[in-house]
Amino acid sequence: MEYSTGSIGRVFTVRLDQGDDILSELEGLAVSEDIRSAMFMMLGAVKEASLVVGPKTNDVPPDPQWAKFSDAHELIGIGNIFREEGKPKIHLHSAAGRGDSTRTGCLRGESEVFMVVEVFIMEITGMPGERIFNPSKGFAPVTFR
Repeated sequence: MEYSTGSIGRVFTVRLDQGDDILSELEGLAVSEDIRSAMFMMLGAVKEASLVVGPKTNDVPPDPQWAKFSDAHELIGIGNIFREEGKPKIHLHSAAGRGDSTRTGCLRGESEVFMVVEVFIMEITGMPGERIFNPSKGFAPVTFR
């Protein structure tokens, strides 16, 4: 286990509108506001998205299994923002439901907002966290220096 401590800095309330791309909008905000580390919660609806819903097998590094949809789903999510190679990296796990079907996973790639998504971002200050790619794991876990 590795950990670090910090404090809550600025708090952002964000509204994403019909057609906005969730990940690119959050990355853009992190760049323009110089957010280096944060956690966030979101709720709303998404029209189109791709989720990694687990590995195909229990091997490391994982071969991701994808679920994609292109019709409106209700959305709830929790995620974080840390820098990776100097740029903000959004890590967002979410559940998207429509009717009796719900998909849960890591939202990646394009994600188009349906009507509205509201995001509540809490910046974390005084914590030197960043993502550093680990080839044996196949991803970039948060590392504290």
